[in-house]
This record gives sequence, structure tokens and C-alpha cells, in this order.
Amino acid sequence: MPSQILLTSFTTWLPHQKSNSSDDLIAKIDELYLTNSSLQLPLLTVLRKLPVDTQQASKIVISKITEIQPTAIICCGMAESQTQLTVESHAACGDVVLRSPLDLEYLIAELSITQISHDAGKFVCEGLYFAVLNYIATQKLNSHCLFVHVPILTEDNMQKVIKDFILIVQRMALL
Repeated sequence: MPSQILLTSFTTWLPHQKSNSSDDLIAKIDELYLTNSSLQLPLLTVLRKLPVDTQQASKIVISKITEIQPTAIICCGMAESQTQLTVESHAACGDVVLRSPLDLEYLIAELSITQISHDAGKFVCEGLYFAVLNYIATQKLNSHCLFVHVPILTEDNMQKVIKDFILIVQRMALL
């Protein structure tokens, strides 16, 4: 059975935002996947434009995890001030820190525009990441979760971001 990966993105939350780069990226990946069978991506399920509310977003994502039981979940959020993709090493809620059990060095090896971050942002992104990591652990699921922060997509970085993200998806499918 092929790997199934759940991809998530958020909607905007500030008036000046025309779009959310995480949603822009997921839309591009979904479009490429549907139009290019040579990409060799696993089965993808996409949850786009999650509300920027930790409880609501977590409920939606956990419901979808329960429904489809993916082998991997890649949650994405926008990082307006960053210039690279970042994979988050952990999520915290109060004094509790949940670390990703993934080999992040492997996931980003030889990628051109991706780095590891140790600060998921103390916002809805970290809240969702924590909720999903906690759900996987408490339910003893055979799933892996990663949170990826996406910079604003520009003509200069778009192709590199897409290429790196596709490689991350492909590597997650092999875990």
C-alpha cells in the first residue's frame, strides 16, 4: 500500500496579507501532483486554509488523521520574515516540549533552501504542531509529523522552495 501523506496549510490572519505562503505552496504542490504523474509523490490528502485558531485547526486536522490514518502529516505555516523553508524540531505548550522523532538532518540533507528551526513561533503553528505530535503519541499511531514554515514565495525562491518541499514529501513517504 502506498504511503499516504496529509498536507495542511493556513489561511491569512492579518489585513495586509493577500494570501498565506503555506497555502500558496500546498496549492502549487497539489496542482503539480495532479498534472504531473512523473513526480512520484505518495498519495496526498490536502487540507487547505485552516482557520488561524489553534483549537479549531487542531480539531480539523486530528479528525482528518483519524479518518484517513496517514503515514505522515506535514503541517505548513507562513513565516513572513524568513527567506528559507524551515522544518521545526519541536513544539511546546507551557512547560511541555514535544520533540520531533524524525531525523531532520536526513530530511533536509542536500536541500538548497531549507534549514532546521528550534522555534516554532509561539502562535497557532506551534499550537497545531504540538496538538498533532501529542495526538500521535497518546494514540500510539504509526504516523510521523513535521511542521514546515514557508517563506513568502517570490519569483526568486519559488522553484527552489517547491523542489525542496517535494523532496521532503518524498523522504517522509519513505519513513
